[in-house]
Amino acid sequence: MKTDSIFYRLFREFPGIFFELIGDASTTASAYNFKSIEVKQTAFRIDGVFIPKRGKDKPTYFIEVQFQQDKEIYSRLISEVSLYLRQNIIKNDWYGVVIYPRKSLDVADTKHFREF
Repeated sequence: MKTDSIFYRLFREFPGIFFELIGDASTTASAYNFKSIEVKQTAFRIDGVFIPKRGKDKPTYFIEVQFQQDKEIYSRLISEVSLYLRQNIIKNDWYGVVIYPRKSLDVADTKHFREF
């Protein structure tokens, strides 16, 4: 929030304002600490991407092939897709697909990725 210093100061000094903006009680702010956090970028490699040909109104498919248990597969896939979408403007829908040789290898928790 370095460039948004006014909002940083506003939320730091009056955190209840944020919760009022999202339709929650301003007293909810007492359960939180407010910080500005720097997120470092890691290099990612997506196993495969099916990109529709120009002029085709088809979704883009991001593919990960997973042959071992990996509890972080979904967080990594969402990170990869998010970074791709930030660097490449696409107008069509997208899907993330993880391919397992058997269901028992899917041990990752999807709780934090329900919106995706």
